[in-house]
Amino acid sequence: MKKISENSSFCIKLADIVIRIEPMYGYIKEYCSEYITDEPEKFTVRTDSADIDAERERSAKEDIIEGRPVMDFSDDYLETLAVYRKIAEKLISYGIMLFHGSVIAVDGTAYLFTAKSGTGKSTHTRLWREYFGERAVMVNDDKPLLKITENGVFACGTPWNGKHRLSTDTTVLLKAVCVLSRDKVNHIEKAEHKKLYPVLLQQTYRPSDRFLMVQTLSLLDKLIEKTELFSLGCNMDSDAVKVAFEGMNGGIL
Repeated sequence: MKKISENSSFCIKLADIVIRIEPMYGYIKEYCSEYITDEPEKFTVRTDSADIDAERERSAKEDIIEGRPVMDFSDDYLETLAVYRKIAEKLISYGIMLFHGSVIAVDGTAYLFTAKSGTGKSTHTRLWREYFGERAVMVNDDKPLLKITENGVFACGTPWNGKHRLSTDTTVLLKAVCVLSRDKVNHIEKAEHKKLYPVLLQQTYRPSDRFLMVQTLSLLDKLIEKTELFSLGCNMDSDAVKVAFEGMNGGIL
């Protein structure tokens, strides 16, 4: 884990925005290798030791809250978290929000599944990949970017894609957001905005800056306005895929 030279910056392209990264460690370039571009940047992100320390403190607090053993992450890994946090905050002004969920596309249309950690988002989208085969493309399995436009919401792949590192450098129109829960019987229903709003807010990246938070809430409102919302109870077998897909597409498989 050696620090790198000052001229080791590079650019990545996320949600059609080019970002220059000036890191402390070399791991972040490897981490983002599939998204590197030579195009001119819109803005630059830099990290320092204070950023690393802040991420270590946040991670420890999350472990304590969730009742997990406190993990001792390396500085170069913590830098990847610090970089994405800085990117996410900059992208808010471009109408792009970071969301916690698993996004899969089938036949060029994306579906986002979200829930509390450990509920089974990744397991459910794995079942979709097994069910649909080549028709399915994993957009991002953990922290996709959502680009809010007048023509709809687009789900975008990023290198920050979960422990299984599942993502594609692609941008796909998002049809629906589905809040997932475990149940013995598979069922899906359209959901009222008011009912799901607290869950969706919890899964949205929320910046500490007050002005950016106001912008984020506005983007969340547009996400809700421009996509369909569903609640899915599922038992994690292959029938759950059929129930979910047909429920979000009017019974068409």
